[in-house]
Amino acid sequence: MGRPRRQDDVVILRARQPSDDDAIQRLNDAAFGGPDESRLISALRDGGLAAIDLVALEGETIVGHLLLSKLVVTLTLGGRGLRTLALAPMAVAPDRQQQGIGSALVRAGLQAAREGGWQAVIVLGHPDFYPRFGFSTEKAALLEAPFQGSAFMALELEAGVLAGRGWVVYPPPFGLDS
Repeated sequence: MGRPRRQDDVVILRARQPSDDDAIQRLNDAAFGGPDESRLISALRDGGLAAIDLVALEGETIVGHLLLSKLVVTLTLGGRGLRTLALAPMAVAPDRQQQGIGSALVRAGLQAAREGGWQAVIVLGHPDFYPRFGFSTEKAALLEAPFQGSAFMALELEAGVLAGRGWVVYPPPFGLDS
């Protein structure tokens, strides 16, 4: 369950500000053991693909970060494109994990996505974590993508949008041939 929280440990969620970027980079490098995720974040922002960018703060310290970026998902029937986001990355400071910060960030990010009119969210993440928010491998199974398996999950923000076959095209910052 993680270590007990002191009464004065109040976590505040808010939109990322440019002055947060160095702290976000350090946080992601620490959480992921290297610079790959922070490079992805910079490339997505530089490419105008960052849609929802949130931080979790304790006092003045950034202890969590979540980025949702624009993702192309096209349905086979009719070639209709969906307003879809990729959830990547989500990071919590190593000494603050297992204390609800990541869950709070995901909930806030998904609420912002719903309010922004996005139709679906795709994640490649821990199969024991993301299903609690409604992500499922079943929703992702009909999508042709560079990923498959239990870590590749999708969430419909608009009921039924992922009912047909389709394909996912990750933007160049992800470094994939989709």
